[in-house]
Amino acid sequence: MNLKPLPGRALALPWPLPALLAWAAGWAVWRALLAAGLAPLPALAAAGTVAGLLALGCRGRWRRVIAFAGFPLSVLAWGGSGGLAPWAWLVALAPLLALYPVRAWRDAPLFPTPADALQGLDAIVGQPARVLDAGCGLGHGLAALRRLWPTADVAGVEWSPLLAWASALRLPGAKVRRGDMWAMPWSGHDLVYLFQRPESMARAYDKAARELAPGAWLVSLEFAVPGRRPHASLQGPGRKPVWVYRPADPDSTAARRRR
Repeated sequence: MNLKPLPGRALALPWPLPALLAWAAGWAVWRALLAAGLAPLPALAAAGTVAGLLALGCRGRWRRVIAFAGFPLSVLAWGGSGGLAPWAWLVALAPLLALYPVRAWRDAPLFPTPADALQGLDAIVGQPARVLDAGCGLGHGLAALRRLWPTADVAGVEWSPLLAWASALRLPGAKVRRGDMWAMPWSGHDLVYLFQRPESMARAYDKAARELAPGAWLVSLEFAVPGRRPHASLQGPGRKPVWVYRPADPDSTAARRRR
């Protein structure tokens, strides 16, 4: 699905309020049209159009997909639920919110690091002693980092308590803590890895430049830091790009590309 944002400014509301707004608007329009006597199918099409237009105002492709799909999926669930109240489908969000709290939604969706995504990174950065996965989710990134550096001190931080617990259970040798990756100091680590989203990359680079020592690495899967030239990058057919930075180095604007 290729959903493009509407021209102009995206909805300036903290996530997930734009999605909730789109879903609520769809339901309100649909119920109003049904009450006015319109047939269910045209009413659903009109309400879906309203919800979809609001969804296109969300920032980020996957947030637009989530906001776009929420209304029709909720209608489908309601239609097969034996006539439950329209708001009852929101109860299904409770497990999702427990797994992935709203605050975490503002950083990045839950997408795992592919197993071979970081292959070749060790040829660029050498042998870091202390490695941090900032926003480690279910631990896929931690597993990839450990495969590269089995003797390194590998740690992860994750805001969701359930994801942090699952990650620690999956990788008992890694030091996983539940916490805010932005509030936790990154100092003392030789490499910080993240798989975030485009909007947070500038913030991550600034934090790394302030807290990491010269020679330390910031590694980002898929998303580059806007306005900053990487020290190196890993790119190849069928794989996500890996961007490698040394934010605390005076010559951090130097670039070298590996293919």
